[in-house]
Amino acid sequence: MATIKDVAKIAGVSTATVSRVIHDGGQVGDACRARVKKVIKELNYRPNVNASALAGKTTNTIGVVTPKLSMTFFGTLASGVEKAARENNCKLLMSNSLYETQSELDAIESLREHNCDAIILHSEYSDEKTLIKLAKQIPGLVILNRYIPQIANRCVWLDNVSGAQEATEYLVEKGHQEFAVVTSIYQNRDPGSRIEGITRTLKEHDLMLSPDNIEESTANIEGGEQAVKTLLQNDRKFTALLAYNDLMAIGAIHALFDAGLRVPEDVSVIGFDDLIVARSCRPKLTTMHYPIEEMADYAANLALKLSDPKHKATNQTHLFVANIVERDSVAAVSEQTPE
Repeated sequence: MATIKDVAKIAGVSTATVSRVIHDGGQVGDACRARVKKVIKELNYRPNVNASALAGKTTNTIGVVTPKLSMTFFGTLASGVEKAARENNCKLLMSNSLYETQSELDAIESLREHNCDAIILHSEYSDEKTLIKLAKQIPGLVILNRYIPQIANRCVWLDNVSGAQEATEYLVEKGHQEFAVVTSIYQNRDPGSRIEGITRTLKEHDLMLSPDNIEESTANIEGGEQAVKTLLQNDRKFTALLAYNDLMAIGAIHALFDAGLRVPEDVSVIGFDDLIVARSCRPKLTTMHYPIEEMADYAANLALKLSDPKHKATNQTHLFVANIVERDSVAAVSEQTPE
């Protein structure tokens, strides 16, 4: 019996390309598509690989695609999906996209090859047109951490603007008037949304965030450290620092300590995510709790529901919000030590 590898070898393409041709997905040239179809016909290849799928049954499998499962944030996401899988007696398949659009699409096609009915996708860079097309092809596809109006009923997302607003309001209430931001250099939508929330809140209090006080870097400890070093080298003044995520916040604290500044006595720092590291660093990090595990659990159950042929589509949206977790890295201006 011919396999997908046999088709790929004879056609001179990858197995992912064969899968895209089978499912009429992805970007495959007309000539390539015709060649693959010709080989499929000649080999009498049947794409479904297990008996239950050939009988028209589902495999009761949940798939999840994230950029990098080894990162704490995405590991927590996967934990939420696993919880839903266990509760629904489903198998779980996981894959990394490694921040690459094609790898993301290949991971989805691989899950489809395994007749995965429910797929949770944390998509960083695929364009909306591609995701809308995939949603039409895969009834059980749910997009996590991204909002696309045309497929809003299958988007589970966080209000990043309101989260940043709450963090900024908290610092303003503590008497801070000079702010700096270390944010992610990655070109997804979250950094811009959070900057919008920060500037909007400051404007409401007749305050402003100077563009010179915004520093971009990689969204990790090293990036946060380098971003703050740059701010200090440029002699930027601030009593409060908002970080894109907890890892950048911890890196920022390292840089502040290296410069002889104390947290929170000289500079208050607030993170975003509420990862386990926020509770184990010193000082313990005040941050915005990102309910990613709860969102992933919810998304997995939604994907299972949508994959059920008996399910009736609705226009319901699925929005989550962040909330502040007070710890030890923020102090009121009156409590900070004068220079």
